[in-house]
Amino acid sequence: MKSSALGLQHVLAMYAGAVLVPLIVGGALGLTPTQLTYLISIDILMCGVATLLQIMNTRYFGIGLPVVLGCTFTAVGPMIAIGSDYGISAIYGAIIVSGIFVIFISRFFGSLVRFFPPVVTGSVVTIIGITLIPVAINNVGGGPGAADFGSFTNIGLGFGTLLLIILIYKFFTGFIRAISILLGLVAGTVVAMFMNRVDFSPVGDASYLHMIQPFYFGPPTFQITAILTMILVAMVSLVESTGVYFALGDICEKDIKQKDLEKGYRAEGIATVLGGIFNSLPYTTFSQNVGLIQMSGVKSRKVIAIAGVMLITLGFVPKIAAMTQVIPVAVLGGAMIAMFGMVISQGIKMLSKVINTSEENSLIVACSVGIGLGVTVAPDLFALLPKSLQILTSNGIVAGSITAITLNIVFNMLPSRKEKPVTAKEKL
Repeated sequence: MKSSALGLQHVLAMYAGAVLVPLIVGGALGLTPTQLTYLISIDILMCGVATLLQIMNTRYFGIGLPVVLGCTFTAVGPMIAIGSDYGISAIYGAIIVSGIFVIFISRFFGSLVRFFPPVVTGSVVTIIGITLIPVAINNVGGGPGAADFGSFTNIGLGFGTLLLIILIYKFFTGFIRAISILLGLVAGTVVAMFMNRVDFSPVGDASYLHMIQPFYFGPPTFQITAILTMILVAMVSLVESTGVYFALGDICEKDIKQKDLEKGYRAEGIATVLGGIFNSLPYTTFSQNVGLIQMSGVKSRKVIAIAGVMLITLGFVPKIAAMTQVIPVAVLGGAMIAMFGMVISQGIKMLSKVINTSEENSLIVACSVGIGLGVTVAPDLFALLPKSLQILTSNGIVAGSITAITLNIVFNMLPSRKEKPVTAKEKL
């Protein structure tokens, strides 16, 4: 019973993040309520599958630590951009290829990671967070195209939800703070219910049980730009996961070796491929659950296994997934400001350690973020370039990431000309 309670606690700590990613992506792509219910359900289920894959310690995959996996918020902006430009089938084609890529490079990622130092990954995460904020603000107004867009009711619900999340962060610690987003969404929805702003029809229409099926949204398609985008997201996720692995290794007093990292990366790659096949999402480690382990002091993989089984069970019950669809768009928008703002905050935190170490790093950040945001705001800027080059310039996240990687190689990896000491004669 105690283990089950602890497992449920881990489910609650990650549940908001687990369901909001498909809710946001599906909403942005205009999925029907039935499709959105499936997407949320399969994502919850695959979170459980990915978690079980990772806590194993087999010869080929699984880092064997009490780690919980879920969809990374880093992938939200790229998935929305890919779906808007090429359709939802291109999202899953890109996810499958990126997962295969991760499996392939798992043995070599230790040597590739030098191309993704904090100045690069921090810039990429910051760009992704910045490009997501307009989505949140539009939702606070009621959603693009809403008849009552910007109404006092919508703005009140949106910013009221955000205010409650802020107050929970201010006055609570530990587990309550960890689920502040979930509490804010529940409270905002309850208030909206008294204002007759909640539609329960998706819950009534959803079935009690369903079976998962591969390629629910149709066969995957493969677009080079989409694939490059998701590979970049996967690389950033691996860098973030590496930090989580070492943090958990320290908590669990386990010496993390190169072989352990390889198996951890491989498990994430397998989970991502399965996510593409079953039309869910790409997966990475959830740091909020690491904080929960540190807070509770419970390091047992059995507890995380129970949480994984709970997630799989919930994934077979569409009515539970449909419950998330009753959240009004404005309420969701208020929570999204906090969540996407935290993505930017994470990027800035990563950059804070390196941006002042050299003027070159400052220039890398300035150019990569500037180009990434600029291309996002003016997507037709490079429309006259050859199609082969537009693969790298048509998407702000890709353009900004390529800029950061290239400038990091130029400034921090290639040998630079040493300045000769000035002699007394030259001074004269």
